[in-house]
Amino acid sequence: MAETSFATRLTDLLSFVYPDIDGPMLASQVIDAFWPEDKHRRKKPRKPGNNLWTQNDAVLITYGDSLIDGSHKPLDLMNDFLLNRMKGVVNGVHILPFFPYTSDDGFAVTDYRKVNPQLGEWADITRIGSEFHLMSDLVLNHVSSQGVWFNAYRQGQKPYDGFFFEASPEDDLSMVVRPRTTPLLQEVETAMGTRHVWCTFSHDQIDLDFRNPEVLLEIVRIIRLHIDMGVRIIRLDAVAFLWKEIGTNCIHLPQTHAVIRMLRLLMDYATESVILLTETNVPKAENLSYFGHRNEAHVVYNFPLPPLILHAMMSGTARYLVDWQRTMPPAPLGCAYLNFTASHDGIGMRPAEGLLPPPEIGRIIDTIREIGGLVSMRTLPGGGEAPYELNCGYFAAMGRTFKGEDGHHLARFLCCQTIVMSLEGIPAFYIHSMLATPNDLEAVERRGMNRAINRHRWDYPALLERLDDPETIHAQVLKAVSERLQLRSGQEAFHPNATQFTLNLDRRLFGLWRQSLDRAQSIFALHNVSDETVEIAEGDLNLIADETWVDLLSGEEITGSVTMAPYQCRWITNEV
Repeated sequence: MAETSFATRLTDLLSFVYPDIDGPMLASQVIDAFWPEDKHRRKKPRKPGNNLWTQNDAVLITYGDSLIDGSHKPLDLMNDFLLNRMKGVVNGVHILPFFPYTSDDGFAVTDYRKVNPQLGEWADITRIGSEFHLMSDLVLNHVSSQGVWFNAYRQGQKPYDGFFFEASPEDDLSMVVRPRTTPLLQEVETAMGTRHVWCTFSHDQIDLDFRNPEVLLEIVRIIRLHIDMGVRIIRLDAVAFLWKEIGTNCIHLPQTHAVIRMLRLLMDYATESVILLTETNVPKAENLSYFGHRNEAHVVYNFPLPPLILHAMMSGTARYLVDWQRTMPPAPLGCAYLNFTASHDGIGMRPAEGLLPPPEIGRIIDTIREIGGLVSMRTLPGGGEAPYELNCGYFAAMGRTFKGEDGHHLARFLCCQTIVMSLEGIPAFYIHSMLATPNDLEAVERRGMNRAINRHRWDYPALLERLDDPETIHAQVLKAVSERLQLRSGQEAFHPNATQFTLNLDRRLFGLWRQSLDRAQSIFALHNVSDETVEIAEGDLNLIADETWVDLLSGEEITGSVTMAPYQCRWITNEV
């Protein structure tokens, strides 16, 4: 029965995406691509549940060459940092594209089957994967214009002559949604004549044409290779743009969701435990749609968090953060949110649309510019531009509020990272947040790219020297964030799917009630986002009588009212 169910479901999905192709035949090809002769699949699929992750899970986001010394392989240095500084703090690591590439810091891939030799080799990747849950990027929307695939396309070689999406300058493309201001189409000369290829992101990143099932089959083979090399979390980069139809907005189309459901089906039957994470930096409803009906992504990014937390910390009010969190549904069974404030990209502003009033977004932009940060724009359908992302390190962004600079920089940053730890979901932390890396304006100037501001490459010996000096801000931040993560990992009320309720408190406070799956532990996670002292009346927290309540962060027993110092956080629990 399971075999019939699997084959039928796979065939139905493929027939929807490719109605003119023999469904059973294509299903057989997909099966052969994902399970070659030496592989086998589960007899029954994994059922959605809460056992794919625990409160121990936390992820470090990093480039493979965030740490360099001029003599050792960067992946060797990263492995050393992970083992000596991150073991017991995080148990997952997202190594951003570690493949050969030509631009966009790895996201213009020339060969999905190789490790960039400037970083190391597959053995270095698998070694990290043996100690940490390894996340890799499946850059499945586009490839490098200088890669093997596109060169073969230009020469008319099969099957690559049908691998890339073409359109005409005469087509109506006014509705197309995209995150860049560069021209969408690029004219190229090929053996078949002049062609105009689709470039959602840049002219070095040519979009694949998933209308050709050969493209899908090749992507499935690549996923199999990465799983065999130890990858256990697959990040579907820019997946929302995967399917295009002229005359539509070319984002979130039904075929895109069907392809993700097909990939999820393969993961459900894989003997390895593999998690799919969709990267869709879009407003809430569109983002949540990638859970599907518990049959698409296991995990989605909580993209509104970075701009909403940024506003709360800059303004001193959690009003908009609270209003948004109240409307957020719990993740479906078998699904989870990935919570973060910073990543290799900027602080995305699209998810803030409709959540923050335009004047408040304007205040954030003004403050970021005062700090030395930058603003990147996107093209609106029909013309015009809007802020797409803020380019600024998150630690640097916490150095100033709407009022100006003050003496609370470190406390404010620790508060915003503690919010990420407290929320329902899996917390993730960018390496440059953990290390309090300053804005790299020199790299912006040298590389001519706004995002370089937040992609510093540390000289590893110099970094270690700073981390070994407790007086440096780098050592203080890494120590403080690490200690809270280690404390968090022992609290079952912080399981990614533990119950969450948003508290109705003073607007200067962001408060959550979390309860473990077995209902044994409760935690009242309180965060003062202001520079003022705030009192919480005894009756506002509903602490259960006849139980001892302790603040895990300060160690003090809680009786009566609760005082919150500026930017103070408390984890008040009944079970220690």
